[in-house]
Amino acid sequence: MKPDKKTNNKQQYRINEQIRVREVRIVDEDGSSVMPTRQALDIARQKGVDLVEISPNAQPPVCRIIDYSKFLYQQKKRAKEMKQKQVKVEVKEIRFGPQTDDHDYQFKLKHAKEFLEEGNKVRAYVFFRGRSILFKEQGEVLLLRFANDLEECGKVEQLPKLEGKKMFLFLAPKKAAQAKKSQQKMDRERREAEAKEAGKPVEVNEIDAEAPANGGLFANVKGGEELLKKLQDSNEE
Repeated sequence: MKPDKKTNNKQQYRINEQIRVREVRIVDEDGSSVMPTRQALDIARQKGVDLVEISPNAQPPVCRIIDYSKFLYQQKKRAKEMKQKQVKVEVKEIRFGPQTDDHDYQFKLKHAKEFLEEGNKVRAYVFFRGRSILFKEQGEVLLLRFANDLEECGKVEQLPKLEGKKMFLFLAPKKAAQAKKSQQKMDRERREAEAKEAGKPVEVNEIDAEAPANGGLFANVKGGEELLKKLQDSNEE
């Protein structure tokens, strides 16, 4: 069936007499076959539908014998379904003060973990109000601790960076398989289980023998050793 003139003005595909090649490949539920374009047009007319060119650059061009309106509806529906399947990544914000207490820290850590496990990114920042900018190193340590506590479900995209009165840390979600349990942790647990079965005490150094020298989270980060030392020093205080 021919679409109306209004549809012709905004047509995305060539149909019927607009297809001027000598032969086309017709695809349907039974497979595909090459035939003269005139023959394909006759079949479309007999069925009361249209000859629709869906792949003009193929040799020969690929067409379907289908009602053009129905074809457009199917294309629109398919595009909508694909859009719905796409994961929309949002950036969730977590705000700290330079002297955030432990209860508030744990509350925000829990939310950040949920955000990352849902596939969202996290932008954590410390806001320095007035003279609290004097505690910027304390704010940096807090953000490093935050990144370290989220190691299993998040990876650092940007280390703590001061911009004006705010110090930002950006985290991205790890892949689902990585978020569940790191390979290093699985190996450690396996060694612990084997040692337990053998009745052998597990040495801390033995468990951590394969751990990166400068810490897992900061192993491949520029200045990682310095950052790890800063975090460890703050934990010892």
